[in-house]
Formats: sequence, C-alpha cells, structure tokens
Amino acid sequence: MKALILSANDFEDTELLVPYYRLLEAGYRVDIAAEKKGTIRGMHGYEVKAIKSFADVDPKEYTILILPGGKAPASVRQDPQAISIAQHFVANNKPVGAICHGPQTLISAGVLRGRKATCYGAIADEVWEAGAEYEDREVVVDGCLVTSRYPADLPAFTREIMKLLSKKGVCFSDEYWDDVAATPLTSIVKTRS
Repeated sequence: MKALILSANDFEDTELLVPYYRLLEAGYRVDIAAEKKGTIRGMHGYEVKAIKSFADVDPKEYTILILPGGKAPASVRQDPQAISIAQHFVANNKPVGAICHGPQTLISAGVLRGRKATCYGAIADEVWEAGAEYEDREVVVDGCLVTSRYPADLPAFTREIMKLLSKKGVCFSDEYWDDVAATPLTSIVKTRS
C-alpha cells in the first residue's frame, strides 16, 4: 500500500506532516514528490525529503494522493507532470485529499467541475470558477475526494481520509491487525474486583 504527497517549498507544515504520519501509522509507504528530488522546507521551518521528482512518479503505483496547502500549491499547479498525476487519480476514482490551498492543483488539472469541495477561504472564488460547489465546512467528502480548509480541520480531514480508505478496502493490510483486534474490548480489559 502506497500513498503519494505532492508538494514544494513553503508547504503548510502540519498539512503535510499530519497526513504523512497518519498514513504511515496505518501501514502505508508514503512517498513525497516535488519538482526535483531533495529537501523541501515548510513555511514554519520543517524540512522533508522528496524522494521522487514529479517526472519520476508512476501514479498507477499509488492508492491515495495528498495535496497539502500553504504556498506550495502555487508551484505544484504549474508543473505538467503534477497536473497529470492529479488527473490520473480523479479519472481512476482513486482517493484524493486536498487541504487549504491544495485544491489549486485540482483546479489547474480541470477535475473539480460538478464536485463539492472546500478550501482556504482566499481561494473559494477560484473553486467556484472551476465549476465546483464550494461549502464552508471543516471537511467535505464527494466520492473519493476529501477537502478541508486549514490546519484546524486536520482531525476531520484525516478521519475522513481513513474512513474513505477503509470503505474502499485499502486502509489497512491484514498484517496491520493482530488477533486481538477482532476481540471485543470487554474481553480484553480486566476489571478490578
């Protein structure tokens, strides 16, 4: 199980790191891609390593795409390979999570028409102009598309991503769970007498 994050310098740190670690926790291999391989830096100073360039990505290898916000999407949306990757995920009904300015990549990919979505308020008009129905809510789920507005929405964003992956049957590998997971909690917890 593999997840892909597309980003660039000046990403919103928590919007990249929270989904990254949540997907790792669920047993995914998470690859970060940028225009070029190497270190990219967040708006608040965190650094992550992009192990692939956009040109090196084969989107068929991945289950889910994450598009964090910040200022990074302004660069990501300019790259033809990044646009092609986003189009692949939507055309193949694969899960996509976009938060804050992340939907800008989807706007440039031309894949929001007729969809429901949310985003950072400053780009709401751009979402409308792309043909989407904008909703000012912490999270909007439309099929395999999950969108949120800003870092405070991350709990709802990651919750809905994981629910979507679970429904699609790709959230957790069989190896992730052990026999205890199938046991009712009341059978595991011992009460004091």
